[in-house]
Amino acid sequence: MSMQDPISDMLTAVRNANIARHETASFPTSRIKNDILRILQEEGYIKRFENVEVAGKPRTVVVLKYTENEQPVISGIERVSKPSLRQYYGHSDIPRVRSGMGHAILTTSEGIMTDNMARRKKIGGELICKVW
Repeated sequence: MSMQDPISDMLTAVRNANIARHETASFPTSRIKNDILRILQEEGYIKRFENVEVAGKPRTVVVLKYTENEQPVISGIERVSKPSLRQYYGHSDIPRVRSGMGHAILTTSEGIMTDNMARRKKIGGELICKVW
């Protein structure tokens, strides 16, 4: 676990659990992670998530989602903006993920939202990650 980029650690935990066909993934809780997970849940990439306490420390548990033939719903998830290299986009420059088949998640002045919501509201922001 890198202490420098907790969001990247969360995405890696989800990616690895998906590859290993685990039912859940868990990692330390934070508000921004919960906001990202809320979007993944709303867009149908995960079943649900909940915050629990393990040995007195808050952790988030994500219940992963698979198709009927047990393929992960998330076929790819990657960090875009890193602490070492922030990636900001104006609303008209937000890249499309897999020709619109995936989603970009941005943090904007109005909170964390998908690329489609940001374009609709005509606001740009920092591109946190892409999922497809």
